[in-house]
Amino acid sequence: MSEPQGNFIWAHADTSAVNRENELFLFRKHFVCVSIPASMVIHVSADSRYRLFCNGRSVISGPCKGSRFTTYYDVIDLSAYLREGENLLAIKVLHYPPVGENLSVWRYPLGMLYVTGEVVYRDGRREHIISDESWLCREDLSTRFVPGHYYTMFLGGTEEVQGSMVPHHWQELGYDDGHWDHCAVYQLVDTSTGVLEPWQLNERVIPPLYEEQRDFLRLTGKGNLQEPDERILRACSGTDESSFLFGSLQRYVLEIDAGELSTGFVMLAVSGGTGSIISMLCAECYEDEPIEIPWQRNKGIRDDAVNGRLYGDSDQYVVAGVGTGSDRQYERYEPFLFKTFRYIRLEISVGEEPLTLHSFQYRATGYPLDTQAEFRCSDSMLNTLWDMSLTTLERCMHESYEDCPYYEQFQYVQDTYLQTLFTYKVSGDDRMARKAIHDFHSSLLPQGLIQSRFPSIEPQIIPGFTIYWILMIYDHYQFFHDVEMIRRYLPTIDAVLGWFDRQLNRDGLVDDIPDAYWQFVDWVTEWRDLRGVPAAARSGPLTVYNLMYALGLQKAAELNTLIKRDCIAQEYLVRSQSVNDSVRMHCWSEERQLFKDGPDTELYSQHAQIWAVLAHTLTGDTAVKLMKDTLASDSLATVSYAMTFFLFRALSQTGLYHKSFDLWDPWRSMTQMHLTTWAEDPVTQRSDCHAWGSLPLYEFTSELLGVGPSVDASEVITVSPVPGELFWAQGVVVTSFGLLSIRWQRTTGVFRLTIYNPSNITVRIIMPSGTRYDDMDGCVIELEQ
Repeated sequence: MSEPQGNFIWAHADTSAVNRENELFLFRKHFVCVSIPASMVIHVSADSRYRLFCNGRSVISGPCKGSRFTTYYDVIDLSAYLREGENLLAIKVLHYPPVGENLSVWRYPLGMLYVTGEVVYRDGRREHIISDESWLCREDLSTRFVPGHYYTMFLGGTEEVQGSMVPHHWQELGYDDGHWDHCAVYQLVDTSTGVLEPWQLNERVIPPLYEEQRDFLRLTGKGNLQEPDERILRACSGTDESSFLFGSLQRYVLEIDAGELSTGFVMLAVSGGTGSIISMLCAECYEDEPIEIPWQRNKGIRDDAVNGRLYGDSDQYVVAGVGTGSDRQYERYEPFLFKTFRYIRLEISVGEEPLTLHSFQYRATGYPLDTQAEFRCSDSMLNTLWDMSLTTLERCMHESYEDCPYYEQFQYVQDTYLQTLFTYKVSGDDRMARKAIHDFHSSLLPQGLIQSRFPSIEPQIIPGFTIYWILMIYDHYQFFHDVEMIRRYLPTIDAVLGWFDRQLNRDGLVDDIPDAYWQFVDWVTEWRDLRGVPAAARSGPLTVYNLMYALGLQKAAELNTLIKRDCIAQEYLVRSQSVNDSVRMHCWSEERQLFKDGPDTELYSQHAQIWAVLAHTLTGDTAVKLMKDTLASDSLATVSYAMTFFLFRALSQTGLYHKSFDLWDPWRSMTQMHLTTWAEDPVTQRSDCHAWGSLPLYEFTSELLGVGPSVDASEVITVSPVPGELFWAQGVVVTSFGLLSIRWQRTTGVFRLTIYNPSNITVRIIMPSGTRYDDMDGCVIELEQ
């Protein structure tokens, strides 16, 4: 885009006016198109969140989540929204205070809007639109953000909106803005001497989120209303000019079902009903009264509307009564941020004037994941697990990977590592993964550790999570073979491994971790009181952290070898061997033939055994025996959903993956509880949507269908199915070089494998019997044994 560039503008230029609460501002810019342009591409960003309208139509919400030195701008072509003559850009900006409110969204103490655009006509003429003093603005004082008890501790308060104070139709061309003020341009720093502006603008690196209008599917509660469900739902959908009249001075309660856990912008359209109060409570499920809000929940059958209740924080709208039923001039309310819900409880207290409901819908939103993988098999339950896993992954992808969409919307390293693998397997899309890897790199602290969740205005350190970031880079290379990415991030890998090295005690074990850091490992019952920290941490080093460090060194050594840093690679291998030696010497129990959770404890867990195998602390037959003993023992602290991924990897590494089929019982149990997405963990029962549990997306493609990454970064893909208890399986798997379609079936004594290979990928096949076929190619490969 050619010059000129936009300015950072706001309602005022007072740099001392720092807000202590959320503030909403509305911006308008009139411009004239002498004819319909060929294109109008604009760059837009804001601090902290915005929604842009063009000629009254909603276009996009943004910006993409950034950090202190990365403020993303969106690139949008508005040509489809323009008309000949007068046009209008309207932008609503929510600016967060420096402390609190939606912790995963970075913000500067000053609010900001930035726009630069170019109108290009078909005859080649060009005009510019930039953010400057010509823009009009006003503060929207209709909305208060109220702290809640459930998700708002992370995402900011719910809304209390006075409809009578809303400048209705402000985003439309015909609105009278004659009383609005002109914007001010910030003059913050002199950039000629290298001083950086507060907002370092970078183009968005992931695609815009989709927004698709959807209807709710059914009512699960309607209080004393006697009308048929179909009539109320028809009014909610707004079809055929349907509406529903709520009588004056009455209170109504509707509980409405989206069909599955969803994320979207909730939309309400009414007329009449001046002074009526409408509350919207979004909930993941029906449940019993929480034990501790929000951390410890009491959840059973998730759709049991008879015995359970909906719990959550509510948005509230007080109706102004400005809407009319004629010409669809309704009064509309839409909370500014997207909501997460499976059910919504709508409470309507009608004033002296009856209230007419014209629609209650939502625009589903999320990352536009282009799923190409498929899976089906002879076990219908595993098919259900696949479908639920895909839904869960999709719900935890917005402007970053998210641990959960309902509560925190944080991008945690462990969650993200698993989510990137799942995304590669189903779509081959690494755009969000690249952003996540860079995000965590950007979080590096002077101490030498990356933050455990980022972006975040509230730093948090979980030392073990740093190792997952190294694994993230390693596995990205396995799928995409991007050596330049390795070069970019190896200095940060060196830094974090240096921190672990500095923590070694006289026994050669990682120790003396600062009390301010959270030594989280997993959500298991035995560690509940310590919030996921093994009790062994009370008395000294954690075995699992040492093993994770050893594995991180090994993976870093491989990465260094790839870019010819052989000396550093050798150093890392020596350090890894030293840590493994120390773990074997100080953490192994000869009596139990297991690794203890720490050198000075008699506590044991599956975790220590799993990571001992992954880190090659034990190899060969001793590793196989260790995994068999791990599965056979009922006295070990057991892994939760996310950590089961590493149990599967250890089984695969020791040739025991056929023993994994019974390990899906926790997932089967969740389907019996009528969840539609995977829960966070079996201990707290807090979140009903955590994508770190979407393991089937990886396991079914990599193990049951058997499609692994390329062999030694070559253009050869390994196919090695593990049939286990199944009679047949089929699916489509995304690889680095194209799609592979796999189908196998087994009958008595015969295993038949068919590979449809439209990209003519070279394939190495290992049959369940162990027979190996190298360098197989062709559009169709058929084998029988």
